[in-house]
Amino acid sequence: MPRRYVIAVAVLFVLAAVVSAQYTPWLYWTFLPKDQAAEIVGEASGETAWNTVAEINAFNRERFDEEFTGNFLETQVIVRKLKSYGLAGVEVVTYPGSQAWRAVKGELWETKPGRQKIASIHDMLPMLASGSGTTDVTGELVWVGRGTAKEILDAKVEGKVVVTEGGLMQAYGVAVQQGALGVIAISMSRPYFDPLQMPWSGIAQRRRPGDVPAGQSGQPAAPAANPQPAAFAFQVPVREGDILKRRLLANEKIIVRAQVESKMETADLENVLALIPGTDPAAGEVILSAHLFEGMQKQGANDNISGSACILEVARVLNALLAEGRLPRPKRSIRFIWGPEFSGIGKWVQANQKIMEQTLCNINMDMVGEWLSKNQAFFCLMRTTYGNAHYINDVMENYYRYLGEGNRERIQNRSTAAHVPVRVVAPSGADEPFVYSIETHYGASDHEVFNDWGVGVPGIMMIAWPDQWYHTSGDVADKADPTQLKRAAVIGAAGAYTVASAGAEAAVKIAGEIVSNATRRLGHQLVVSLETLNRATAESFGEEARFARDIFEAAVINEKDTLGSVLELAPGDASLSGYLAKMAKAVDGVGAAGLAAIDAHRAAVAQKVGVKPAPVVLTALEKKAAKIIPRPTAKVRQNGYREYQKYITAVPAAERAKYPVQGKDLAIASPGELQLLINGRHSALDIRKMLDAQNEKRSTLQAVLNQFEILKLAGLVEW
Repeated sequence: MPRRYVIAVAVLFVLAAVVSAQYTPWLYWTFLPKDQAAEIVGEASGETAWNTVAEINAFNRERFDEEFTGNFLETQVIVRKLKSYGLAGVEVVTYPGSQAWRAVKGELWETKPGRQKIASIHDMLPMLASGSGTTDVTGELVWVGRGTAKEILDAKVEGKVVVTEGGLMQAYGVAVQQGALGVIAISMSRPYFDPLQMPWSGIAQRRRPGDVPAGQSGQPAAPAANPQPAAFAFQVPVREGDILKRRLLANEKIIVRAQVESKMETADLENVLALIPGTDPAAGEVILSAHLFEGMQKQGANDNISGSACILEVARVLNALLAEGRLPRPKRSIRFIWGPEFSGIGKWVQANQKIMEQTLCNINMDMVGEWLSKNQAFFCLMRTTYGNAHYINDVMENYYRYLGEGNRERIQNRSTAAHVPVRVVAPSGADEPFVYSIETHYGASDHEVFNDWGVGVPGIMMIAWPDQWYHTSGDVADKADPTQLKRAAVIGAAGAYTVASAGAEAAVKIAGEIVSNATRRLGHQLVVSLETLNRATAESFGEEARFARDIFEAAVINEKDTLGSVLELAPGDASLSGYLAKMAKAVDGVGAAGLAAIDAHRAAVAQKVGVKPAPVVLTALEKKAAKIIPRPTAKVRQNGYREYQKYITAVPAAERAKYPVQGKDLAIASPGELQLLINGRHSALDIRKMLDAQNEKRSTLQAVLNQFEILKLAGLVEW
């Protein structure tokens, strides 16, 4: 066929892939054989996971004294259940932590004109803001509205207790400087959705003018000449606070007594580990992670006891199926880790570099148990960035799609008895569709520990969003759904087992799915490029035309990098290598078709805005950047998680000044994304394109090159 016709057909193929509504309603598939998938679905129990959530966080609880001398309750529950399930290698690995604030007493009572309780930690633990100091004071309430500096100054708050419906921290910072005894904040955290919830809030201890913070001078902070009681902050739900507000606006004089006792406790970093050993210790590992702690004060059933309970259920399911011979034991091990978010899991990862070198990927669960319809949420898969392109994205998407597209009633299937072809519902859970979304990368959880440049383990995150009770007192077990927990456990177990057991045959299936999904993703990227051109003006046309091609080319590179990662499932397999090479050419073909479409659209837009569509040619700086192919040195992973940062910090300021990098000139999809893109294959020009494809803000090529120079001075990069 004529080349022009081939390109046209390919473009139509790409565009057709965007139309997700054309799903085949009678075909549902997974990488695992149907009988193995059925075993995982059948064994997974949403109720078992929900019971763990309820046992740890049915309510916001005060901690027991013995938790600070032994293990915390969360750790005890996970360890006890792991041992009862018969998991191997169960251990608690502890690292020195730091001092954590703890509330011992927190009472706020109205003493005049009446006698009534306003707030108590025994009613709702978050009523007392963390950081509040030990005190026993009596004072008059004063209303300061939104708590702006002007409102507080006008209210003359010295010796009084400030009441605000503004931000607690903002009001506290100004009020205590003006001599206020403390602050009462009326929670405005989603007040129309739930007037009873309050955020987990904290304050910083106030200092007197002239005080020197401990550790800054080498000596303890000097006591104030006229010591004042420690400041405090309470918060009340909007329903209760509204009554207090109306009383104050009616000029009622209200006197309150605040009694607070707090202390600092040593809180070590407790990580719980368990292992399902594979048949070949040298074949590598898959790691599932979930943060069991997010500080010592803040608690949350969905954030993140749900993630912790869910990987616990994955451990139970896989261990039971393997022990009973219902699934063949995989050749790779599957490891589980629970711990403090970033701080604890980061310490363990840093201390176990040899394990990291053998780890293929990470599946991180953070907020996975939300009752989706209650939260108006989607169950999201957050993919890796281009810097950690990996097949784990498509493996997980396969199971998301299997449950999402199959676990809903379609009009084509209305005549079947169950109405849905893939019914995964917990006996006591919601019987509703599985609403899911495959999304671009987002960090802020422990998969970023694994994705770190110094670790290099591609990690994805499973998360429900939005969460209407996120970081509030309302995040307790009744907001979690056994059905959602069952579905999340099925996806996690199936994904981990698929990678752990995959050989050359499974690798071919995974690669085929990657290429299939790539046509859809590239179809979307084509639309983005075309829309970029549609928004161009005569003045911006040249820049937008270049940008439209750049981001599409970057997406093609990412798809090929993803495809190449499959080879680690069967290294040295010549047949697989040949297959991947052919599939890479297919991706190139789709890419070429997309670029042809962009060029055709560029000509049409040029005519519309009245400019001549000059060919897109490389500038002198781009030609230079295209020849620079940076690669990381051994120092990057020499000491593990984030340790490379010390080499960057050590670059002298005078040397760094020669290569200025401003934030406005360097867009970053996630911390360290530019570094992650350095792999000895991508040119500096490619890296700039790949940054731009992942960000709303664009990077300048000079900033990228300057950052490389700084990394080179740090001894982390060479080219």
